[in-house]
Amino acid sequence: MSGSQPSIDVFDVRKVRKLINLMKEHDLTEIDLKQADSAVRIKRGGEVVSYSAPVAAAPAAAAPAQPAPAAEAAEDTRTVVIKSPMVGTFYEASSPDSPPFIKVGDRIGAEKTVCIVEAMKVFNEIPAGVSGQVVAILVENGAPVEFGQPLIKVDPGA
Repeated sequence: MSGSQPSIDVFDVRKVRKLINLMKEHDLTEIDLKQADSAVRIKRGGEVVSYSAPVAAAPAAAAPAQPAPAAEAAEDTRTVVIKSPMVGTFYEASSPDSPPFIKVGDRIGAEKTVCIVEAMKVFNEIPAGVSGQVVAILVENGAPVEFGQPLIKVDPGA
């Protein structure tokens, strides 16, 4: 059986654990490995994404998407973006009958819960982490979110 497999398997759990330990040791946030038509990307923060596809397709899709956030950052130098700490579902309130945690224009403190991200049946309250005025809510209620995805913009100077 081992004769038909390559000598290095990027999906070997022991090797992935070693990579995670190296990431912690060297304070890396992401590792992206490719082997033939398979690849694995490991990001710190709990997300592990694996896929099998032609490797050339991924960089082509990512290239056009990158200039837009850079342009936004240049326009909104005063705002701070609250990002999703995990993959999950974004909720603006604690229940469908409850009012949203925040609205555009609200003044918030750093400890204020601004939303909930549900991941694997666990409802995680996300604190603002910054004081200021809510400028924009970038995600719709009930929408799926990715790790690091911008959720809310806050102007700390307001």
